[in-house]
Amino acid sequence: MAGFKTFLRSGHWPTLLASFLYFDFCFAIWVLNGAMAPFISETFQLTPAQKGFMISVPILAGALMRFPLGVLAQYIGRRNAAMVEMGLIIAALTFGYLAVDTYDDVLAMGVLLGIAGASFGVALSLGSGWFPPKYKGLAMGIAGAGNSGTVLAVLFAPPLALKFGWQAVYGLAACTMLLPMVVMWIAAKEPPDREHQTLREHISCLFEKDGWAFSLIYIITFGGFIGLASFLPTYFYEQFKVTKVEAGQLTMLATLMGSGVRVVGGYISDRVGGINTLSGVLVLVAVSLVLCGQAGGSLAVTTLLFMLCFAALGAGNGALFQLVPLRWPLTTAVAGSMIGEIGALGGGFLPNAMGLSKQYANTYLWGFVAFAVLALAMLVMLRLVQIRWTRTWAEKGGRARPNAMHGTAVGSRSGTSQSFAR
Repeated sequence: MAGFKTFLRSGHWPTLLASFLYFDFCFAIWVLNGAMAPFISETFQLTPAQKGFMISVPILAGALMRFPLGVLAQYIGRRNAAMVEMGLIIAALTFGYLAVDTYDDVLAMGVLLGIAGASFGVALSLGSGWFPPKYKGLAMGIAGAGNSGTVLAVLFAPPLALKFGWQAVYGLAACTMLLPMVVMWIAAKEPPDREHQTLREHISCLFEKDGWAFSLIYIITFGGFIGLASFLPTYFYEQFKVTKVEAGQLTMLATLMGSGVRVVGGYISDRVGGINTLSGVLVLVAVSLVLCGQAGGSLAVTTLLFMLCFAALGAGNGALFQLVPLRWPLTTAVAGSMIGEIGALGGGFLPNAMGLSKQYANTYLWGFVAFAVLALAMLVMLRLVQIRWTRTWAEKGGRARPNAMHGTAVGSRSGTSQSFAR
């Protein structure tokens, strides 16, 4: 407890709280179509491939919107960018309530829900910006635990859709966004770790090997999280013939593990290193996914395996974003958005793979296997690149270097990025 109080005193905890709520509610909106997929699929009599594509649209749209929001945050501030984004989300949800009547409308609404998915890089950078390097992992883990918004979506959207109709859920969700907006306006302060740079300097991480390595790993940790979280209501409903509400409740059990363990992942990474943590995570994800595909006859075993898989994914997200501010301490928002943009695209892969596997092989197994193979490939890549990382900007295992000061680190300015390319 004393250590946690020291952590809170080292930064600005009201901003961290505002960042958590902002990301939490945005995440709930982002996965709304996935949470209501059984209702939407029943309304339009969708094929398995159509279901997978519909679920993937918000994920892909959110991924593509992250980087522009990260750049905007560098110019107008992360707090202001968050306020603008939440205003746009309310407008998008109003459209969903008033105008969504066909499958094509649902796809268009999925693009608009992607606005909420753009929040990730800004939320983590805003929440951790007041904290010194040794606490960055924990701060980002707390802000990133806002992916517990998945729990809100799968827990409340199905019963509300059952009672009022799934289109009405969009309107109800618009009202809930007022809470994080008010908290952000009152409590949050723009962190001091901001530097005026040219657009070229902002996007420099796009042209660095490290940026792409992070993004590929994030395809597994976050892409897997958002892809599975969005698809699980459909999977439980179709595979085990539970009710739509029960499918949401089972999904909630799994995603809650991932959200809670994210904080633990950041905390552990501060101590043993993000590289070490990620290595264990990728192995556990691959094994648990294959077992999930083979346990399709048992609801209890499958649910427990999904809980284990989500715990690993959550820890992996916390571990990866413990490393991001060490590598890009003064452009964390842009780097995080770029990594999130590429990484979240992996979330679009998984629902489509599951839908195609079911439609053409009459089993979901090969969708699980495909993602597990991808996780093992990323493990091999990580073990190769970590040799260079620990020689340049991180301690052995991926911990912060002792001489790293608040807001500074080796290669913190874009102009020194060449030192990492050696």
